[in-house]
Amino acid sequence: MRREDLASRLSDIEQRLRLRSPDEVMQLERLGSLHASRLSFVRSLVRQMARQRWQISTIRFDLDAEGHGIAIYRLQTPWARYHGVIFSQPLDDAARSDRVIAEAWDATFGVVEGDVDDSLLDHMAANVPLQEAGRQHPRLLVLSRANRSLRNFAAFLDALSAGRQPDPTWLTRVGYLYRTTAVYGNGKFGIADFDRLKHNPDFQRPFSAQMLAVYLLRHFSIEQIEHMARAKAPGRAVAMATPLRRYLGIGNSTGLGMAPFLINHPQLIQRWIESREQALAQVSGQVPGEPDRQRLLTLIARAEQHMAQTVTEDTKQSARNRDTASALPAVRAWLEQVPLTDELWQELIDWSRQTLSLEAQELIHTLLLEIYPKIVDPFEDRMGVKESLELTPDMPLIRLKQSIETHYDWALRHDFEDPDERYWFWYRSMEKEEPRLGVRDVEPGADRELKLAIAARVADTHKVIDDFLTTHPRALVVEFLIHHPRHKDIIRRIQSMAETPFGEIRANLWARDMKPVHILRTKLSFFGASRFDPKSDRWVRITLFQGAPLVEELNAKPCDLIEFDDWSFPLEPSQSAEGTLSEAGAVTRQYAGVST
Repeated sequence: MRREDLASRLSDIEQRLRLRSPDEVMQLERLGSLHASRLSFVRSLVRQMARQRWQISTIRFDLDAEGHGIAIYRLQTPWARYHGVIFSQPLDDAARSDRVIAEAWDATFGVVEGDVDDSLLDHMAANVPLQEAGRQHPRLLVLSRANRSLRNFAAFLDALSAGRQPDPTWLTRVGYLYRTTAVYGNGKFGIADFDRLKHNPDFQRPFSAQMLAVYLLRHFSIEQIEHMARAKAPGRAVAMATPLRRYLGIGNSTGLGMAPFLINHPQLIQRWIESREQALAQVSGQVPGEPDRQRLLTLIARAEQHMAQTVTEDTKQSARNRDTASALPAVRAWLEQVPLTDELWQELIDWSRQTLSLEAQELIHTLLLEIYPKIVDPFEDRMGVKESLELTPDMPLIRLKQSIETHYDWALRHDFEDPDERYWFWYRSMEKEEPRLGVRDVEPGADRELKLAIAARVADTHKVIDDFLTTHPRALVVEFLIHHPRHKDIIRRIQSMAETPFGEIRANLWARDMKPVHILRTKLSFFGASRFDPKSDRWVRITLFQGAPLVEELNAKPCDLIEFDDWSFPLEPSQSAEGTLSEAGAVTRQYAGVST
């Protein structure tokens, strides 16, 4: 073996040894403690737009004094042209709802591949506001809708039209003027299928087209509120200050409809989690210098302030936020006192595991990823995967049983005869085909149960296989399936996922103490969500793109990509006695090992 190949194999082995155990990583409560990171899709999209000098321009902005009308934004990339088309319409307060069953919204919009001529615009105007009920055009890559945050909208309009800046605490409480209630892609309702984006260099990463739509809505929300302020008070209105513009995000309301995605796409989840874990493994092995330590200390201080400024009415999440924020001074003290050793980052991870809550532990991991962009950022191109669960019919059945006992041992630990272990069932509602949770043997809907409880399905299949082997000890999988065809899907999954440790959430999704909000947060953290605000165990509000660079900054092509990308854990802008706003918590951008 060549020396280079041997060195590469040893490096791979060393990295695998540093990877955390899937029994630790894939626990549902830990997954429900993840934070947005450098690998989150909003971050990777902004970096891509900056690196490739994407340009965004307004080509139509026909709104009345109330902000109703049409806005069209052109996006030019090195490879293609797209347009974001936004329809803003009057909405009666009685019709305003964040639920999927809503039929009208303050704004409906989409991202279109290519140019928008009059014919296409007429088609979109007739159908995009209808959302699921419309006949959407196949050149539409993304379809979405959003509602105003009424209190924020009114407060911002009153302030700007009066010639003063809005109080930034409004955005600390609720970080947006608009919140989306669904962002559709991948061929839903007649729009462009995912295959259309497979070889598109602009949107090859997961959910990048959807995140672009949200970014354009954020820009529209700024332009719209300023337009309405000028219409209300032409000689007195002022534009929103840049620090406040950056602090403005886009909200999202998400319920149980998001949960099945993580269960039904195990190979994609494997790729997301594995990429994050491999990046963390490489980072934990770095030999830090003093500038690296100072950079981490600064980020910890910023995260501490961000957590303290995060507002939620949910008592449990509020307590978690307080616990995390209150733990960070001890982390800074530890980091300031320990010697600068070669193993410092691994020592910090080990100390955190023994000392801190799950949410604080995962925050430390997120901040460690932040200080090594050269290591972490290449993983953003590994987040997609071609999914295919393959059945191996000629596998000896005894080998399949052993594989379950080795790789799915976590599923066999539950006693599914215990009523508390089979308390919930997942089903699809009749209204709009939404996923729901029901209490087994109490609530209706069990006849429409969804096959989301992987642990229960694996345990059931293992028991049936065990019984079959008593009379057919040399049977193959295909022979078993001839007698028990209902197990085909789960066996295909077991065979395909046995060697992929991060693809399965290691939890019983029927269990009485199962919290579906943890599933939601897992996916939302990879989207790039901040200000996680549960409204119950079943739905949550979050903010996207808060702190992100603005369109005008993107168009200006920053000379320092590192500085441009430094917007995690945004802080409330400082406001002087005269009402002037300035950035808060500026971070030292120059540190060892980083170049543009």
